[in-house]
This record gives sequence, C-alpha cells and structure tokens, in this order.
Amino acid sequence: MTFLSGSGIISNKTTERRNICLRGQIKAMEIFDCHAHIYPEAIAEKAVKSIGEFYSIPMGEKGTADVLCQIGKEAGISHFVVHSVAVLPKHVQNINNFIAAECEKHKEFIGFGTIHADFENPAAEIDRITKMGLCGLKIHPDTQYFNMDCDNMMKIYEIIEGKMPVLIHCGDYRYDYSHPRRLARILDTFPNLTVIAAHFGGWSICDLALEYLEGRNCYLDVSSSMMYTGNKRAKELIRIYGAERMLFGSDYPMWSPKEELERFMSLGLTDEEKRLILCDNAKKLFGL
Repeated sequence: MTFLSGSGIISNKTTERRNICLRGQIKAMEIFDCHAHIYPEAIAEKAVKSIGEFYSIPMGEKGTADVLCQIGKEAGISHFVVHSVAVLPKHVQNINNFIAAECEKHKEFIGFGTIHADFENPAAEIDRITKMGLCGLKIHPDTQYFNMDCDNMMKIYEIIEGKMPVLIHCGDYRYDYSHPRRLARILDTFPNLTVIAAHFGGWSICDLALEYLEGRNCYLDVSSSMMYTGNKRAKELIRIYGAERMLFGSDYPMWSPKEELERFMSLGLTDEEKRLILCDNAKKLFGL
C-alpha cells in the first residue's frame, strides 16, 4: 500500500505493519483532529509558504481541503475542525465564507470562523457565521498582531461566552501577544467561556504555561507540540492537565495528520485516555 507523509510518498512493509497496528488500536472509534487549517486552492501554496517562513520550518503538505480529506481517510481520522486566520480585518468575511462553503462540501468538517480584534461590528459577523453553520472562532494573536486580552477581544469573548468555543493559538517565546498569562486573565474574567488553548497552552513555552493554566477551566490541544516536548513530557503534560481536558490536533498543513496521529498513539497512554482525547472530549465539546 502507498501512504502520504510529510516528506512525500512512501511505500514499504514496515509502514504497512505500523498502520495495521494503528488501525487495530483505533477501530470502532471516531477520531477528531481538532486543529486543521485549510486554504483556497488559488492561494494555498502562498499561504503554506508564509506559515513556513513565520515558523522557520519546512512545509510538507499542500493546505487544501481535498488533500486534508485524502490524508484523513488514509489515517482513519473521521472529523476535522477546520479554520483559517484573518491577518487583517478586511479578510474576515471572505475567510468565513470559504470555511462555511468547504463545510458544506465535506461533511467530515466542523467549521470555525475567524475574527479580528479590529473588525467592525463583530457581533453581526458572529451572528452571520452562526447562521452559516460555523460553531466556533479561531484567533492567532501572534500573526494578527493583537494581544489576546485586548479590550476589543474582551468584548468579543463577552459576546460568545456560553455560546461557542474559541480556539486560541497560545505561547510563542518571540512574542507577548499570546502569552498564557493573558489567557489566565481571560478565563478569570469569563468563567463560562469555552476556550481551547492550542499547543499545550504555550507553543515553545508549554512548561511555562503550566504556571498559568493548570487547574483552569479550559481545554488544551496537543498540536505542534509533541515533536518538541518528546513523548515522555507530552504524556506527563496530558496527565497533569487531565485527559478529560485534552484534544488531539495536527495543525495541518504544518504537519501531516497521519504522522501526528501515529506520534500520539506512541505516547503510551491508556485506552481510556486515548478515547477521551481522540473522540469523547470533542463529542462533548461539539454536542455530538
């Protein structure tokens, strides 16, 4: 059999045995990848290149919905939470239209809209995307260049508190926009806000994030983290926070969902922990 990987096409007996084993572990379980970016075909190459330059990493995936679905089928991933980020306020509505349209085409998608702190009349846009079937918001303060707890964003959290979740990119040693202490302030101010703190709550500073997020009322995802923490620390962090708070995510197209799922399955978690993180927490979060 032939499989797609982050570096291209691979086909050998070792890979086949590994995937037979993986399928055996996850059979009869729906798997949710709760962190995936998609882009229109016309700009996907440019968008993926820009992400790679921002993080100084090679990008192996194309970034389109069709490729994501293909990889998902090969990996046994049944659902993807898909989104994109509006770097400028003027991009918000077009991106939300695109995500909603892709969710209509691909029933395995759960769509999150985007918003920008400087977007005019965010309440109207949130109402619009809700009517289009999008069920959450995604922000990336480090690329949108605003503090996640700025006054305008605090007003947006007030609008969505108790109504929809927000997925927030958290923690970059190069910036202060997404520092986990800012998320702690948000969680204190809005106790009924449903937050998914990406990257163990602190991409590149996940241990520091523990000081601010341990015991807090939020979800966290494992995306773009396990390859940096190593298996031992990733497993420790999951157990410190509690598997009932964790979600699986690949951060496609930065990484291959198939390879990230294999990495997750190699952490040595219990079957119950894996079921919570891959399936049950997402079902609870999205009311499925």
